[in-house]
Amino acid sequence: MGKRAYLGTFLFLLPILFRLASTVMAGEAGAEVPELPAVPEAPAPPEAPKIDTGDNAWMMTSAALVLAMTIPGLAFFYGGMTRAKNMGNTMWLSWIAFCITSIMWVLWSYSLAFAPFSGMIGGLQWAVLGCGHGEYVGQTPSTIYGTTIPHLTFCMFQLTFAAITLALVSGAIAERLKFGAWLLFCLLWMSGCYPVIAHWVWGSDGWLYKLGALDFAGGSVVHIQSGSAGLIFCLFLGRRLDIKPPHNTPAVLLGASMLWFGWFGFNAGSATAANGLAASAWAVTNTATATAAFTWNIMEWIFDRKPTVVGTCSGAVAGLVAITPASGFVSVMPSIAIGAGAGFLCYSTVKWMKRALGYDDALDVVGVHALGGSWGCMATGLFASKLVNPAGDDGLFYGNPAQMLEQAVDMFSVWGYTCAVTAVLILFIKAATKGIRVPKEEEIAGLDLTQHREISYHWYEEETGTIKA
Repeated sequence: MGKRAYLGTFLFLLPILFRLASTVMAGEAGAEVPELPAVPEAPAPPEAPKIDTGDNAWMMTSAALVLAMTIPGLAFFYGGMTRAKNMGNTMWLSWIAFCITSIMWVLWSYSLAFAPFSGMIGGLQWAVLGCGHGEYVGQTPSTIYGTTIPHLTFCMFQLTFAAITLALVSGAIAERLKFGAWLLFCLLWMSGCYPVIAHWVWGSDGWLYKLGALDFAGGSVVHIQSGSAGLIFCLFLGRRLDIKPPHNTPAVLLGASMLWFGWFGFNAGSATAANGLAASAWAVTNTATATAAFTWNIMEWIFDRKPTVVGTCSGAVAGLVAITPASGFVSVMPSIAIGAGAGFLCYSTVKWMKRALGYDDALDVVGVHALGGSWGCMATGLFASKLVNPAGDDGLFYGNPAQMLEQAVDMFSVWGYTCAVTAVLILFIKAATKGIRVPKEEEIAGLDLTQHREISYHWYEEETGTIKA
């Protein structure tokens, strides 16, 4: 076959091949193509906590309110109850406690109290506010605490709790402690005692927190701890040479009023949000406080025949103390019972127990804070209700008797650890400072003059420059 024959055959077959190819392609196009299995989508990352400006404004206000409780509130309250020659020193113990705590808190105490690590103590990843350790304690919210406010706001709010706890201890040892010994005690106690208890009760992995113990705003962390430390301290110091009644009742009333005012930040602020729980805590705080003050006055009227201004102030503080652990877990009606119990129990402790046991608790830190905090801790186990706070638990009167056991473990653990650590620290300080109590002649002259070379009132200064004892 010649070339022309091949070429003709190819040209003849070309349209047929083209048509066949088109048919095949069309058939393949109409055929169902098996679907490939879908690739599962990666889970969306959790949404980062966002700042709620209302919550943040309330928490910063609450922190300022608690600061005012210590200086000037507690300073005036304690200062007015001492003798005139010791008022400046007594007020300064609270002031310097706030200064020292403020420094130590950002260096390591906050991290030991709240950073996750173990059930017994926090880690050091938030020391120096987390610089160089990963999560920085700054303007963004924490993923653990106060997730609608800056982490720094939560940190500073908790600072005020630590500072007032330390300042409260000073009331038990007023008018006879060396100022240098107090400074050393502040440094050591804020490292080895307060952060440990705070972590137990409030830390995300604290063992008492995991146990289920309820302490909304510091019944055991603040008040049992400060009162039990005050008891050990005043036992080591011994009795004052001369015990006199409060020299400035108006100052006591002013200080107590500022404590009552600031306590709304203390308790309602512990909701860490401007919400209904904060409103509930505000209401029960006020009700319990008024009830305790009135109950203390009735007790004075019955047993002392005259109600007093100082007694009213002490009763109010007792009510504030007792409602603190329960403030986020109980409703208004039970707060009346808590306040009445605080007025009765704390008055009885101050009136009879102190006299029977013979210890010199100068400004009744043990009677008001240790006993008031213990009553509040156990009363939380009685009256707590999930209807008030679903994140809490029911107490005995709402069908959960086990809560009483958890509260008792909390109370006795804090008492035991605080007493033991405080005793060890005082023994060390006594050895380091060659005694913690001022000499007899300095106590007679007054601590304002002998510890600080100044006096609070110039109207009792003699022409020779000496101070009346």
